[in-house]
Amino acid sequence: MKILEYEAKLILSKYGIPVPKGILATNVVEAREVAQKLRPPFAVKAQVPVSGRGKAGGILFAESIKDIEKAAEELFNRKIKGAPVRKILVEERIDILKELYLGMSIERLEKTYVIVGSTKGGIDVEEIAKESPHKVFRFSIDPFYGFQFYHAKQFVKRMGYSGNRLLLLANILYSLYRAGIDLDAELIEINPLAETREGDFIAVDARIIIDDNALFRHPEYRNKIFEEDLSPQEIEAIKNGLAYVKLDGDIGVIGNGAGLTMATLDLIQFYGGKPANFLDVGGGAPAEKIATAIRIVLSDSDVKALLVNILGGITRCDEVARGIIQAIRGLNEKKPIVVRLLGTNEEEGRQILTEAGIHVLDNMEVAAQKVVEVAREGKWG
Repeated sequence: MKILEYEAKLILSKYGIPVPKGILATNVVEAREVAQKLRPPFAVKAQVPVSGRGKAGGILFAESIKDIEKAAEELFNRKIKGAPVRKILVEERIDILKELYLGMSIERLEKTYVIVGSTKGGIDVEEIAKESPHKVFRFSIDPFYGFQFYHAKQFVKRMGYSGNRLLLLANILYSLYRAGIDLDAELIEINPLAETREGDFIAVDARIIIDDNALFRHPEYRNKIFEEDLSPQEIEAIKNGLAYVKLDGDIGVIGNGAGLTMATLDLIQFYGGKPANFLDVGGGAPAEKIATAIRIVLSDSDVKALLVNILGGITRCDEVARGIIQAIRGLNEKKPIVVRLLGTNEEEGRQILTEAGIHVLDNMEVAAQKVVEVAREGKWG
């Protein structure tokens, strides 16, 4: 479950982490009224459950109350990566000397949490990790011993801090860890964490994802899963019993089984592409469910091409093929689709698609390479 920024900041502030002074607004009139309680300049931020809001135009800046009204109106009339904006956060803008990154996520391979920090944060933090790995620091947490305050001090020291700033930053990092553990978070991060000229640290933006399997321990958040906080694709996926996660790329992905779908994402990235989503149709999906999954993924304006990767066991390849045909016939906008079919009723499925003029592959790596190529060129075949 994704926690919106304003909720994440309320949580962080309860753990003693400084956040900018800000107030939530649900319309332009409220935005003007709350801005009068704050000091300019302002940051006006769309509250939507997607990452990368800055690049997508979801964060605007304002110098005056009049500018606030204009920014608020613009955001309320905009969709951020397909998600409508129904709430905005009006904040006092922070004068930032330096942007840092602090976060904690689950390291599946090591079966533990990992602390990650960077001396350079902001909207391009992923690129920083690739281009300047020496600026990124990691610490794998022993699940039996946990993350202690002295670990936080050692970690911050590695980031180049000492004296009073070391203690301030270590306190924030340790509090972030405690919040993440208490919430059963899959991810908790501050990006950017602003270092000010006065020597303070302020969480300018925050992101928290709570493990859905742990929501029974957090009823206060379980009851906040409202449609208004979800993208249209997420709403449709939930209604149809599909596991869907929006990502930042332009290649749609549909697979059967979480492991296969994750491996597909990895292969696409390996060959230079960027997945736009994770969508697992599960086992034994009938044609109607396959068709629905395709419509959901292709309704995302970011998607340039789609890879359907099916390894048939209880899932029948002929049913998958019929679902693909059903979806394509109902689409107004045609986007390239790469299909990999292997398994139960494979020949029947291949014949159905071939007769409809759709190419079918049987090799997963070749399919991943092809969809990356197709996304770049805009056509398949």
